[in-house]
Amino acid sequence: MDTPDYGGAWGDSTRTNSRPASQRSGKSSRTARSHTSERNPDEVSPLLARPQGDEHEEGGDDEEHATATTSLLRSLSSGSSSGKKDDDKRPFWKKRWPSIVALVILVIAVVFIMLGFLATEGIEEYAMQAADFKPTKLSLDSLTDTGVRVQVEGYFSMDASKVEKQSVRNLGRFGTWIAREVETGPTEVYVHLPDYDMVRVGTAKVPGIKVNIRNGHTTHVSFFAHLEPGRFDKLRNVANDWMDGRLGQIRLKGKADVPLRSGLIRLGSQTIVESFTFQGDKLPGVPRYNITRLNLREQREGRKGMGADVSIMVTNDFPVQLTIPSVAVDVLVDGCLESDKHIMVGTAETAQLQVEPKRDVEVNVTGRVDTLPEALTETCPGSSKSPLDALLGDYMHGQDAKLYVQCCNFPDPETPAWAHNLLKDITVPIPLPGHEMGKLIRNFSLADVHFDLPDPFAEPGTPDAAPKISAVVKVDINIPNEMNFPLNVDRVKADADIFYHGKLLGTLDLKKWQDANSTRIDAHGSDGPSLLVQSDVQKAPINIKDDDLLSEVVQALILGRKGVTMKVKAAVSVKVDTPMGGFAVREIPAEGVVPVKPIGSGNGNGSGGAHNISSLAPKIGNLSIVDTSRTSITLQASVNITNPTNYSATVPYLNINILVNKTVVGQAVAKDVYVYPGNNTNLLVTAVWDPYTHSGAKGKKIGRQLLSQYISGCNVSLTLQAHNGTIPTQPALGAILSRFPIILPAPHLSTPKDPGELPPDEGDPPDDGKTHFIRSATMHLLTSTALFTLASPFSSTTMYITTLNATAFYDGQPSGKILYELPFAVPPGLSETPRLPVDWSIGSVGYDAIRKALGGTLRLSAFAEVGIRIGAWREQVWYRGGSIGASVRL
Repeated sequence: MDTPDYGGAWGDSTRTNSRPASQRSGKSSRTARSHTSERNPDEVSPLLARPQGDEHEEGGDDEEHATATTSLLRSLSSGSSSGKKDDDKRPFWKKRWPSIVALVILVIAVVFIMLGFLATEGIEEYAMQAADFKPTKLSLDSLTDTGVRVQVEGYFSMDASKVEKQSVRNLGRFGTWIAREVETGPTEVYVHLPDYDMVRVGTAKVPGIKVNIRNGHTTHVSFFAHLEPGRFDKLRNVANDWMDGRLGQIRLKGKADVPLRSGLIRLGSQTIVESFTFQGDKLPGVPRYNITRLNLREQREGRKGMGADVSIMVTNDFPVQLTIPSVAVDVLVDGCLESDKHIMVGTAETAQLQVEPKRDVEVNVTGRVDTLPEALTETCPGSSKSPLDALLGDYMHGQDAKLYVQCCNFPDPETPAWAHNLLKDITVPIPLPGHEMGKLIRNFSLADVHFDLPDPFAEPGTPDAAPKISAVVKVDINIPNEMNFPLNVDRVKADADIFYHGKLLGTLDLKKWQDANSTRIDAHGSDGPSLLVQSDVQKAPINIKDDDLLSEVVQALILGRKGVTMKVKAAVSVKVDTPMGGFAVREIPAEGVVPVKPIGSGNGNGSGGAHNISSLAPKIGNLSIVDTSRTSITLQASVNITNPTNYSATVPYLNINILVNKTVVGQAVAKDVYVYPGNNTNLLVTAVWDPYTHSGAKGKKIGRQLLSQYISGCNVSLTLQAHNGTIPTQPALGAILSRFPIILPAPHLSTPKDPGELPPDEGDPPDDGKTHFIRSATMHLLTSTALFTLASPFSSTTMYITTLNATAFYDGQPSGKILYELPFAVPPGLSETPRLPVDWSIGSVGYDAIRKALGGTLRLSAFAEVGIRIGAWREQVWYRGGSIGASVRL
């Protein structure tokens, strides 16, 4: 009959391993008994005398000593060695602990019996090397009140070719040929642990067995044995040492008195003492397993809590057959510290299992969690995490989490009490293979984004000095198909890192819990179910980490046409409400992208150039003067802009320099401004015109030139540029924005039309659409005076002309000159000057043209040096006007 290969013959499997002297205690004891029997004939003597000359070879042969037990255990453990890396992953080992203990005891018993067959001094060495036992079946027949009844089947044979020494081989073949068969009587084998104060592992009661011991003959062996475990408390200590990894090796010592007979000849009783050492890596491991089904649900029958249904396929490489009764265990997790007591979270129970030799076993487990203990969800001292956070965090970051299963209760009342007593209080660590949860969150996004610039009086470097963001945070969380129970998120917080081109730009601080709500989204197509969590976050600080990178972002927003995309990586924490109670799940990894639209398209070619942000479409109106000093004018204006982004912002304070030809001539200040997406009208801005204070004499000269061009109706532009003090609490941000100056056309003068204004004559230049300071004039020839209609650029401020030195021209030729040094007022809107004396240019072409136009009109041009006073501010400007309609009177 073909038999399975379980690691080779017993002799082969052990002969290649050298055994230390500590493992040869059995040999030494037999040698001692042999010498004692010569002195005391009443002691039990060996069947055959051992030649004294062989004693010098005993040690070497003993190192190659092979036993059936070693081979059997190795054959058992070889099947599980491939799964050794999965040690302690399931509580199934605990369920098999009684059978494993029983099998160890049984196999040791078989070894002693086989040794007894051939344990005569002359052929003992032959027996050790030639004996071969191949087990084919080891089955748990039944549980008794004191132990287990086990059936053993296998094949026993003698193979002389395995014996190394020819003299021993010849002697053994001759002796076994004569004896033919050997039979043992009923035997009790006692197994102890020498390293644990000789605690008894158990006792095996084995019936008589007959085998053929001739070379090459095979005997089928089948018998039932009764196994009784030893002291439970000591055995639990051994089991705990093994499961905690403290058991580097285990040494067993067995003893048996084996009665022998060959045919009708009784050979007396042979006392056998033997030691076996198993290294830790040779001990049987927990079988490999695969979770084939997992369903998490509410408990049935309306009970509060959560239930779990799990199906596990366990690889069975052992040639064992047994029935495992229904088992219930407690499931525990680590506390805050390793020294803390484990925290119980729920229970699990299996149905009765039928294990067949070399056949995988399907284990169905039903779990239950009624409620989560406070010790599991409370934060640990000196930490922001709870034991539950640590467990889930390890799991979701791909690291092995650790559960503990504490044995055992047996729901079946027919299960013997000794099984519970043996396994109770044994705690088995179960590694829960980590699962990288980077895709647990399907999407992370921000909507209705609003930025708050910091308060100008905040202390730099403090949270109040950081820009803040308010937004609706949306987190789309994937829900595994196995989670079939209600789940609601009511609070959320996060720590988010913002990246641009793979570099860290800054962090988004959402450390405070925010109210949230969640909506379950059913599976659709290839997408599984998910949970959409939304939270309205208010004023979360943004901490910029890389100013140069921020400069790149700003440049892309100002100069680019496609905008920028920033990546957000967040550790999201949520507070959830489940059937087993509410708890927090912290630091779930999440990723998302936030696209930002460009502010406008520039026409410059690099940082430092001025750019026209056309998409902002700024317009300035309602210009008024609110204050003056000797060198400055404070103006107030309404500004209309278009915000092309989807974001809004609150600006408590913003200060921007006003430049002309790269020279600072003033500053614009905005306070408490709220900017919406789209059109924004009537934003109140204050500007201080003070060229001398900012840039000295050079600034004063440039400012005078700009004002002169402005009141003359020329196209003039101002440059707005940020600086270190633009946002006082964020000087770095202001410095970055300073690289992107903005060119803004000066606002046109807004003045009412003069109903009496003369229409243009044929040949006059076309109307340029601009408003002019001098709208019309009336010349009086007899009195040599002129009266002018003036258009003030201000809606509520009276301006004074302190001096006037003007010359009128016709077709480029001078017509007359006005020199007037008495101040007069120019109120808002249209007004007339006093009659101003004119010194006519008699005989000139210009004067002749005026004289010929008596009673009619003509168009003149003028150039004037004008002294202006507004409040305390004084300035000397020039004015150039063309195509002034003039009426000529006597």
